[in-house]
Amino acid sequence: MATTRSMYCLRAVLFGHTSDVRAVAAAHYPENGIITGSRDCTARIWSTNSGDAGLTETFCMKSHSKYVSCVCAVLPDDEYPFGLILTGSNDNTIRAFSLDSSVPKYTLSGHTDTVSCLSVGKFGTVLSGSWDKTAKVWLKQKLLMTLEDHEMAIWAVKIMPEHGLMLTGSADKMVKLWRAGKCEKTFKGHTDCVRGLAVLSSADFLSCSNDAAVRRWLVTGECMQVYYGHSNFIYSIAVLPNGEDFVTSGEDRAIKVWSKEECVQTILLPVQSVWSVACLGNGDIVAGCSDSVTRVFTADPSRMLDEAGQNAFKEEVASYISAKPSDLGEIKPEDLAGEEGLLVPGKTDGQTTMIRKPNGSVEAHQWSAADNKWMKIGDVVGSAGATPQTSGKQLHQGKEYDYVFSIDVEEGKPPLKLPYNITEDPWFVAQKFLNDNELSQAFLEQVANFITENAEGVTLQATGSNDIADPFTGSGRYIPGTAPYSTSTDQLDPFTGTGRYIPGSAPPQGALIPGSQGTTDPLTGKSRYIPGSGGDAGSIGTENQFFPKTTYLKFEQANQLAILGKLKEFNAKVDIGQQISEDTLEKESSLLMDSKAKPTAMQLDLLWSLLHWPRDLVFPVLDVLRLSLCNPVAAQYLSNDKDGAQLITHLLSLGSCGNPMANQLLVCRSLCNMFDANVDLLLTLRGEVMTCVVRCAEKLVNNRNMLIAVATLLLNYSVALNSSTDTEGKSQCLSAIVTVFGVAADHEAIFRLLVALGTLLWADANCMALAKSLDLRQLVLVHTSVGDPAKVGECAKLIANALH
Repeated sequence: MATTRSMYCLRAVLFGHTSDVRAVAAAHYPENGIITGSRDCTARIWSTNSGDAGLTETFCMKSHSKYVSCVCAVLPDDEYPFGLILTGSNDNTIRAFSLDSSVPKYTLSGHTDTVSCLSVGKFGTVLSGSWDKTAKVWLKQKLLMTLEDHEMAIWAVKIMPEHGLMLTGSADKMVKLWRAGKCEKTFKGHTDCVRGLAVLSSADFLSCSNDAAVRRWLVTGECMQVYYGHSNFIYSIAVLPNGEDFVTSGEDRAIKVWSKEECVQTILLPVQSVWSVACLGNGDIVAGCSDSVTRVFTADPSRMLDEAGQNAFKEEVASYISAKPSDLGEIKPEDLAGEEGLLVPGKTDGQTTMIRKPNGSVEAHQWSAADNKWMKIGDVVGSAGATPQTSGKQLHQGKEYDYVFSIDVEEGKPPLKLPYNITEDPWFVAQKFLNDNELSQAFLEQVANFITENAEGVTLQATGSNDIADPFTGSGRYIPGTAPYSTSTDQLDPFTGTGRYIPGSAPPQGALIPGSQGTTDPLTGKSRYIPGSGGDAGSIGTENQFFPKTTYLKFEQANQLAILGKLKEFNAKVDIGQQISEDTLEKESSLLMDSKAKPTAMQLDLLWSLLHWPRDLVFPVLDVLRLSLCNPVAAQYLSNDKDGAQLITHLLSLGSCGNPMANQLLVCRSLCNMFDANVDLLLTLRGEVMTCVVRCAEKLVNNRNMLIAVATLLLNYSVALNSSTDTEGKSQCLSAIVTVFGVAADHEAIFRLLVALGTLLWADANCMALAKSLDLRQLVLVHTSVGDPAKVGECAKLIANALH
């Protein structure tokens, strides 16, 4: 098969960078142009020459204070007709450039460590990954959400083409799949740091790793194929334009082309590290290399260098003596064939063999299917530089270092790890080591001397700056294996029985009650919703009676006699020190549940005291609190800036997963009733509140009342955020809505989620763009066919049309 396929040959060699080319990407403009990023702190654009197949540097971007670690292109739009170039750097920032100026259009700041990878999706969504263990989602220069779940540095990110899915790969050896800010699946299989990701389709993707393997995964979690061929770390992977074949590059000096589940071509380069590969729209392959050069390969004969150029490249590869035992295994010359071994044709392109010369030396040869012969690729020599203690690289906490020393500071305790790069000042590193491990300053000289002695032979570069560790390889080579990696069942309501106190037994406000007349629908603010009265609007705002919602929903209905009865029953069960007289309990509780009364501070303090009853007995007190929050006087007292945060924190402790179901429900309803009193406080604590209630919803998927309560809380948050410029808050609320959509089956809960979504999207281009990038239309379309109640289907159609 390999011999019938067009083979890649050298097209161009691009000189310009003065240090390792760490990142390459295809440019949207110029067509089939190339973007490169380097350790020389610059990024460059290369364009095809008009008279030949060569490429010329046409633009240089200088802005970062430290090396460029990743690059990508953003599609053109009305504001930037030629698109944008994004660069990520060791200075922890992302900068955006256009082709009309060398000055960045804007800078994205938020990461606290190296920005190691970038990906751009539909509608301009940007996904960045960092050594700070997080990935961040950006849209229109604003941070929308932060993805946090990895235990070590993130090295790879990709936005999937459909369904709003995102991928991250990390030094913790795992790949994670995200939707709307939530990790939905973790892919385990790699045995070392995940370095690259590539998307094949909306259903599957590829990952490559320091374990020298490529894996193909389904988004459902299954690993469908493992590809072996590299003999060292694989740094990069890219898919060819046909969407099926792909290329990889790594620390074994090689680019490999894969088709139909096998390697069909191996291209050796005269460098040790091929840091990055990218595929152009015309099918050409671009490689960024450790010798500061970018090389381009093509399978189109019209773009290949002439025969002299190809021969010169082959000679350069052959003269690059780099085949070492750690690449090819432990070698015993006496066991190798002599020169006669080259008379036997190779089986596949890229196959490697070694032969013994008459003088006893050993040569490495590679089979070239294009030339139908063995080609010398080097002489097998000693193992200089092949150990971490000399010049090899190691990973420590997901980052690359020249050395990772073990320091014994106390007998009987495990040694501490001290990472060090040859470009650093030993005294600076020693000081940081003492600070990080809270060690005595008396150890400074001893640690600094230890570094100097154990890194002997290294010449420190006089950079004139105190840059923190340079984690990218200088002269050393990587060696695999040296990294020190070391049903839910329906919840029964416990308060069953006719006439007994059943928390949440009243119909939810806004629900359609069959046969009811003249009911006010709190979601429209008008008379009772009449199915069919809303038009099938083509855009938000046409015949739309559902959103934006401008007032907060409350849970006000209750059987007060039943609540009082349960309070008395539980009052007798609590510790004697928490009990109060029945008369006082009944009198004060009745007043607290009266929305028109004027409770005193003493009575409200009593309520706060009752809220500290045991968790399995506190739910009737939570119901009293819920009703008290409908009283403006009580709500202001309980929710004030001084005490409100303490109340919310206590409620979240009572209503988190693991607490009785009744507690979770009533806490959520109580929070809904707080919005009128202190919405600013609820917005300040939105992260803690949304996380808590959404987790409860995921656990209680069969509890209708709980799902409606959570949907109502998110609806109230959307009302609060509707007129706000808090893009991060809106994205957080949007993420929570999407999560609950995934577990809710009840039509009333779904309706409230739809209204919440419509309210968030109302007149907000940023939020609309984010919703489109997350492919929320697919979630909404499922509900457009609902006819009973009709309000669900009609509301869903409005939103689906707006997201089209």
